[in-house]
Amino acid sequence: MVSNRTLMLKRIFAPGSDSFCTSLALFVLRLCLGLTMLLNHGLDKLKKFSDLSSGFPDPLHVGHTMSLVLVVFAEAGCSVLLVLGLVTRFGAFVSGINMAVAFFIVLKAALSGEHSGELALIYLAGYFALLIAGPGRISMDAALFGGAKKEKGT
Repeated sequence: MVSNRTLMLKRIFAPGSDSFCTSLALFVLRLCLGLTMLLNHGLDKLKKFSDLSSGFPDPLHVGHTMSLVLVVFAEAGCSVLLVLGLVTRFGAFVSGINMAVAFFIVLKAALSGEHSGELALIYLAGYFALLIAGPGRISMDAALFGGAKKEKGT
């Protein structure tokens, strides 16, 4: 007998019943978003954590160090989750919040000029797509939480 908690986790993290082409496209999207964010933003902040922590922007007023911790978690930790396709919707949700704060609060929703938020908006759109669509069948979520198989009683 499958517990309610197990069914709930499968519903949230199951990859869905997409075609192979859709799953391949979601895999490519996860890799591109995850690797570019990790390699171009997350690892650098992680390596320079002690140097950045005292003066890092604090748009949510939680403290400079805590703001950096949250950003590193999103940009490094959640990027790894996206690349692996592991709890993908969680990783996309956290990463999306990070980009929403960057775009709307830090960059003031500017789409042009010196401090353009165009890249943050593009990342946000990609994370939103992954949040809605899930990881696809080419993911660790598919292996752990199963595909589109219907459970008895659902």
